[in-house]
Amino acid sequence: MEHAEAERRIRALSAEIDRHNHLYYVAARPEITDQAYDALLRELTELETRFPDLADPNSPTQRVGGDIAKNFPVVAHRYPMLSLSNSYSREDVAEFVARVEKAIGQVTFVMELKYDGVAISLSYINGRLHQAVTRGDGEKGEVITANVRTVRSIPLVLKGDDLPAELEVRGEIIFTRRRFEKLNAMRAEAGEELYANPRNTAAGTLKLQDPKEVARRGLDNFIYGVQSEQLATRSHFAMIEQAHRWGFKTPDPAKRFIEKAESVEGIMAFIDHWDTHRHALEMATDGVVIKVDDRHIQEELGMTAKSPRWAIAYKFQAEQALTRLNAVSYQVGRTGAITPVAELTPVQLSGTTVKRASLFNADQVARLGLHIGDTVRVEKAGEIIPQVVGVEVASRPPDADPVIFPERCPDCGTSLVRLEGEAHYCPNENGCPPQIARRIEHFVGRKAMDIEGLGGETIEVLLKAGLIQGIADLYDLHKEQLLGLGKGWGEKSAQSVIDGIAASRAVPFDRVLFALGIRHVGETIARKIARSAGSMDRLLNMSKEEMTAIEEVGEVVAESMHAFLAAPQNRATVERLRAAGLRFEVEAAAVAAGDQLKELTFVVSGVFENFSRDGIKQAIESHGGKVSGSISKKTNFVLAGADMGPAKRAKADDLGVAVIDEKEFMRMIGKK
Repeated sequence: MEHAEAERRIRALSAEIDRHNHLYYVAARPEITDQAYDALLRELTELETRFPDLADPNSPTQRVGGDIAKNFPVVAHRYPMLSLSNSYSREDVAEFVARVEKAIGQVTFVMELKYDGVAISLSYINGRLHQAVTRGDGEKGEVITANVRTVRSIPLVLKGDDLPAELEVRGEIIFTRRRFEKLNAMRAEAGEELYANPRNTAAGTLKLQDPKEVARRGLDNFIYGVQSEQLATRSHFAMIEQAHRWGFKTPDPAKRFIEKAESVEGIMAFIDHWDTHRHALEMATDGVVIKVDDRHIQEELGMTAKSPRWAIAYKFQAEQALTRLNAVSYQVGRTGAITPVAELTPVQLSGTTVKRASLFNADQVARLGLHIGDTVRVEKAGEIIPQVVGVEVASRPPDADPVIFPERCPDCGTSLVRLEGEAHYCPNENGCPPQIARRIEHFVGRKAMDIEGLGGETIEVLLKAGLIQGIADLYDLHKEQLLGLGKGWGEKSAQSVIDGIAASRAVPFDRVLFALGIRHVGETIARKIARSAGSMDRLLNMSKEEMTAIEEVGEVVAESMHAFLAAPQNRATVERLRAAGLRFEVEAAAVAAGDQLKELTFVVSGVFENFSRDGIKQAIESHGGKVSGSISKKTNFVLAGADMGPAKRAKADDLGVAVIDEKEFMRMIGKK
C-alpha cells in the first residue's frame, strides 16, 4: 500500500471507529458486532505500525493505553475549578433561589444530578483532545491525558463544523455500578482485596502509572460544563445539548438527568424524584446541582472566594449505621487543636468499613452525652467523612462510663487551653511531638514549600532518627544522612528529597509565610500580609495595630501573628530559614506597580484584548485597587470587556457606578 493510500485509509478507519465508539459508549445504540469492531481496530493498528509517521496521539488505537508514565506534571487551570456550596437542607435551596431572584428577578434554573466521581478538565484545540487535568486544588491540577484517552465515552476528536478553536470541558470520571461489580468479581477470583467504593477506585485508577491498566478497568464519564470565549449561546442547558452533538456523553433530558425550572417548586420536584429513584441508577449520585441557566447572569452574580453565587449543591441525606463505641482517642493537630475520635466496632457504611469517626470537639462530645459502650449512629458527611451523629440511650449498658474530655494534652501532658469559640488546644507548640510532626508536614505541603518526597511517614522516620526536630532542620539535611536510614532509601529517592528542599528556596515570600503554620493565617491572609508588609524584616517590627490595619486581618489574626513572631524560638527558626536562603521579601514583580488605583474598588466583566481575566485583576491589585465579585454602592468602577452581560450594566446604571472600558483602564494605570 502506498503512503498516500495508507493516509486516506487511516483517516477513514479512525472516523469509522470513532463513530462506533460514540454509538456504543455514549448513545447506547451499537450498529456492529464486537468482532467487526475489533477487525476495524486491528486494521488501523497494523497500518499505524507500518506507517508510524501517520500515527496520531488521538487515534482510536490509543484507547487501549500507551507507555507507562513516570510522573504527572502539574499545570494551572485556565478557568479555576471552584467547589460548590453544599447543603443538606431544602430551606437552604429555597434561600438560594430567593437570593438570586432578589438580585436579578425571575430566572431559569437548571438542575442536574451530582455524580459521585472524580472531577476532570478536558481541553480541546481545533476539535482535538489536547490535555486532561485533574481538579487538584482548584487552581492547579495534574496532567493525566494518557489515562483519560482510555475512557471510551470521552471523544478524542469532536464532531461538527461549529467548534470553537479552544474549548474546555468539565466532567466527572466514574465507574458504573455494573463495571465496578465486575472489577471486584475479577479481584475476588484472583484472591485480591476488594475495592471499597466506585469513587475512590476511580480516583486511584486515574493516578495509575500504566494507561493499559487504566484501559482494562473501564472508566466512564459524564460532562457537566463547557467553557470557551467563543460559545454561541448564553444558556448552560443549550450548551450541554451542543456538547452532546459534538460527541460528549451528557445528562439525558429524556431520563430527567437534567431539567429546567423557573420556580423553587420545580426544583424541589426534581430533588424529590431523584431522592426516591437515585438508587436505581447505574452510577452513584449523592445529590443535585442547581445552577442559574444564563451565563451572563452567572457572571453578574459572581462568586465568593471558594464557590460561585449562581449555583448550589443539594446533598441527599447520608446513609446511617448503628455500631458500638469502644473508646475515644484524641488527635493533636499542627496548631495544637485537640480532636476527639470515636473508636468503633467495624461497620459497613456507604460501601466502606468504618472503624473510626470524628467527634469534632468537646462541645460535640458533651452534646451527644457519650458513654463507652454506647450504641451510636454513624453517618458519612458528604458521603466521605464518618461522624457520630446520635446515641441510642435506651441501649446503654448500666455500668457505662461517661466520656470526659481531657484537661491535659494526651501526648505531652501540657494543660490544655480553650479560648471562647475555639477548640481546646495544647500551647506547647515547640515541645509537643505530634504538633512538630504536623507542622513539618504543613511546611512541606504543596500549597506551602511544595517539597516532594517528604510525606507524613518520611517525616516520622526523620524525627525518630533525630535528623530533624523542626522545619529549619530540613535545610541542614545531607544525602548521606538519608542513605544511612537504610531500607527504602536509595540514591534516587534520597537525591529527590535533597533536590526538593533546594528547589523550595525559590518559593515566594507569601507561601513561606503560610508555610510557617501560624494559627489563623491561611493562604489568602498570608498573601495579603506579605504584600502589605513587603518583607519579613518589616513584619517582625510591626505592632498589632499595624497588622490589624492590613485588609482582612482582624484582632484574632493580628494577635496570633504577633505572638508567634515574638516567641524567641520562632524568631530563631525564622533566622535559620533566612540563613538557609528562603525568600523573605516580596519579589519586585509582585510589589505594587503604583498606587494610581488606591482605595478604588472594581468589578470586572467580559473578555479583554490585552489581559486574561486573572491578569486584569492582578493589574488592578498591583496598582493599589481592589476587585469585588459583585456590584454594590461601594463599587467605584465596572471594568467592561466584550460580551459584558446587560444585567450587570443595568445594575451599574441603577447604582450610578461608572462603567469604563479597557482603554480607559489602561489610561488610569498610565499605559497607552
